[in-house]
Amino acid sequence: MNNELRVIISGGGTGGHIFPAVSIANAVKTLRPDAHILFVGALGRMEMQRVPAAGYEIKGLPIQGFDRKNLLKNIKVLYKIWKSQRMARQIIKEFRPNVAVGVGGYASGPTLNMAASKGIPCLLQEQNSYAGVTNKLLAKKAARICVAYEGMERFFPADKIMLTGNPVRQQLLETTLSHDEAVQSFGLDPKKKTVLLVGGSLGARTINESVISHLDLVRKSDVQFIWQTGKYYSTHIQEQLQQAGKPDNLIVTDFISDMGAAYKAADLVISRAGAGSISEFCLLGKAVILVPSPNVAEDHQTKNAMALVKKDAALYVKDAEAPDLLLATAVDTVHDDARLQSLSQNILKMALPDSAEIIAKEVIQLAENGK
Repeated sequence: MNNELRVIISGGGTGGHIFPAVSIANAVKTLRPDAHILFVGALGRMEMQRVPAAGYEIKGLPIQGFDRKNLLKNIKVLYKIWKSQRMARQIIKEFRPNVAVGVGGYASGPTLNMAASKGIPCLLQEQNSYAGVTNKLLAKKAARICVAYEGMERFFPADKIMLTGNPVRQQLLETTLSHDEAVQSFGLDPKKKTVLLVGGSLGARTINESVISHLDLVRKSDVQFIWQTGKYYSTHIQEQLQQAGKPDNLIVTDFISDMGAAYKAADLVISRAGAGSISEFCLLGKAVILVPSPNVAEDHQTKNAMALVKKDAALYVKDAEAPDLLLATAVDTVHDDARLQSLSQNILKMALPDSAEIIAKEVIQLAENGK
């Protein structure tokens, strides 16, 4: 019993929370193959599919966020929070974890609160430069808080903070394709510059509109584009392209399964400014134009982006200005080799490698100390 390592990892809601969580779990299993790992997520959220697909067991809580527009709906939300706390207590009682890890997202609140109340050491992993609400509320109860940006003393007790960076999807770092092979895998010409546009798994409306409204610029440019539209927007975009005529130099897909190949092919990336994506760009040294989503808590994507922009490690286009400026900026930038090289070198300096392993060692250490 004393030699067992039993870890609960809780949180999710978006890929930005789930990818680091799975990476931490994988790193724990690499260091301690005997470890028992249980995930706790929110029912109906992305983690309930992604975590089992990664090979881990997950239990779901009925928790959800408060509805700021319809206050009457919050009566049901309060009931779900109460029910989630009772369920979290039962999960912890049955699983008997030595340590609990919170990665942000609704489910981590009741799970880590309950773990801390039972004297189980807790570790938080905060992906963004502006701390999420759940992690800020849990900070007092955490033994260690792993962050990806400097200056997080604004949100957390300084003596608990550890600068580790964000764990990223390991397969991105293990791509063996050369640049030319990666470009050819998309049916494109390795001699031409390639721009990759991504808006996350669901897509980004503004980035998509920026392409649709400038198909003539795409067609006339001597540049190739790989465009991940996201599944949510795919059907509508295919209809628009059928009417307008799809340019031959534009590869359109709703989802890219091999992002390692896509990043390797790209001379320039256009993306939202989620913390996970930014960590990937840093580790891969990708020149990038960031278009932060305005529809996120505390406008944290803009804060993520500006942390890079102030070090000349990324370009920034405001969401409201993107439909007019984004494509022209991309075409100009991708032809400027000196600018691409400068952006690549500067973003690479901001990389924090081996994040998952460093965090996993902290998790194991907390478990040992807790015993």
